[in-house]
Amino acid sequence: MKNNDFEDVVLNRKSVKVFDEQVKIPRTEMDEMIQKATKAPSSVNMQPWRFLVVESEAGKEKLKPLVRFNTRQNDTSAAMVIIFGDMQNYEYGEDIYHNAVLNGYMPEEVKVEMLGKILPLYKSLNRAEMNDIIKIDSSLAAMQFMLVARSYGYDTNPIGGFEKDQIAEAFDLDPERFEPVMIVAIGKAKNPGHDSYRLSAETVTKYV
Repeated sequence: MKNNDFEDVVLNRKSVKVFDEQVKIPRTEMDEMIQKATKAPSSVNMQPWRFLVVESEAGKEKLKPLVRFNTRQNDTSAAMVIIFGDMQNYEYGEDIYHNAVLNGYMPEEVKVEMLGKILPLYKSLNRAEMNDIIKIDSSLAAMQFMLVARSYGYDTNPIGGFEKDQIAEAFDLDPERFEPVMIVAIGKAKNPGHDSYRLSAETVTKYV
């Protein structure tokens, strides 16, 4: 049963480090959660996020030496979802905008005008510039994935401590194209996550 209480989903999300090892997530359900996560916004709708779901014993054994001090999550979670940013995301631009026209989201002339500006710009970006874009966009998708997962009754833990220079190649992905952003461990908590203090809105906000 899904949790549609937005306040509960947002305010009671906690990072879980130890999961119930008996819990597995059906692929149909994982696909649903990822599909909902892809409703996150992205720059010019290029959707640069790519999800690698590591759920098999062999996959987790391959991942284990690359997650540093996060082996508890790797060993006990239902899956470790590695979120990459695609440095060549613009290759999907035509498909994205073509389907936007087919679905009535924009007229053909807008598609032609937009792609005429976007594709040359994206292809001209240097690696650092594209890296900035995909890191922001993929992080938005990762956060959305964690909230969607909680609404489905699962717990998560975002992980940034891993061997970013090795992880793509370890799973036969082109390391020049696929930039790792974060790993999200997902499953059902065995040990509950603890509360943590947040700075007040007044502390982190300035109005001008």
